[in-house]
Amino acid sequence: MLITNLNLTNYRSYSTLDLELSKGVSIFIGKNGEGKTNIAESILYLTFLNSHRASGNTPLIKLGNQSAYIRAKVKYPEREILVELEINAEKANRAKINQNPVRSQKEIFGIVQSIYFSPEDLDIVRGDPSERRRFIDQLLTLRSPRIAALVSDYERAVKQRNSLLKTRAPNDGLAPWDKQVADFGGQLIAQRMEVLAQLTPIFNEVYKDISNTKASQIIYKSSIENPSLNSKENTDKIMEKLLNNRGAELERGLTLTGPHRDDLTLMLGEHLVKGYASHGESWSIALSLKLATYQLLKSDGLSPILILDDVFSELDEERREKLAQLAQSVEQTIITVAVENDLPKSLTGAKYLVKSAMVSKI
Repeated sequence: MLITNLNLTNYRSYSTLDLELSKGVSIFIGKNGEGKTNIAESILYLTFLNSHRASGNTPLIKLGNQSAYIRAKVKYPEREILVELEINAEKANRAKINQNPVRSQKEIFGIVQSIYFSPEDLDIVRGDPSERRRFIDQLLTLRSPRIAALVSDYERAVKQRNSLLKTRAPNDGLAPWDKQVADFGGQLIAQRMEVLAQLTPIFNEVYKDISNTKASQIIYKSSIENPSLNSKENTDKIMEKLLNNRGAELERGLTLTGPHRDDLTLMLGEHLVKGYASHGESWSIALSLKLATYQLLKSDGLSPILILDDVFSELDEERREKLAQLAQSVEQTIITVAVENDLPKSLTGAKYLVKSAMVSKI
């Protein structure tokens, strides 16, 4: 799949942008703050229905307006889809598919699929567990958009249960939420374990190709003992711990067991990556995770758009070349860069200058 036209209205710095895109590599060159990352972000918003840079919608809407619009023509081998999203600050977003309104924006999940790589992805390696949970849940959503509903249902159940714990609700008030947290949580852990089992061997091979000094490993670290691919077993274990930890949870007003407490442990040899790996090794791990993600999705028969946002300046020459090879093998790649000289010489494609939220082809 690829986007042949991207249209933005009152989105971030853009009053209006109408951009024709083609197959292959498109490179957007501009200084920081000129608007190039806003283009990448708009595609990512269509993928996950949220922004990686803002917790709410208000920052996405150009000052003085109530709504922003993202429209994209998405071309598949045998069809073309026009997807439109109205982003609102104070009411629910609205969406259209081929100019027909849909009941919920969630119905556009899966139409635009993209993988995003930026300097912030170093947080997957060095940051809090929430960054690694977000990474694996986004991978699940890309492979199967219905998983987004499971993640949303689980997060809502935990939030409601935490609210009740803070008020020291009685057991009969907590019981229905115990069940939802355990049921949805057991399913989510099983889904994560399954995708991790498929991703890990690909990741290991990619990392070996980039940096063959030490063997890499990803381990799922759970708040339950021996998590498995069996969601019922996971659910039973979560429920048991919820009941056993009732006193501690009431004291703290928090749900202490479930996938929202889990983590991915990244290893190099016998050492933890976090706190042990060098800056270069950490970048190799982050890059390998993204490359492995793309390869896994490709093995599913998917061809997501690859978005490389200001990342080449952070990589040494060898890693730049590895990324350039992937960029040129993908059906469509969107690249942003502040300095053109940061691009590998082997990388070619359509080039655009971005200045003051104006885009012109070079």
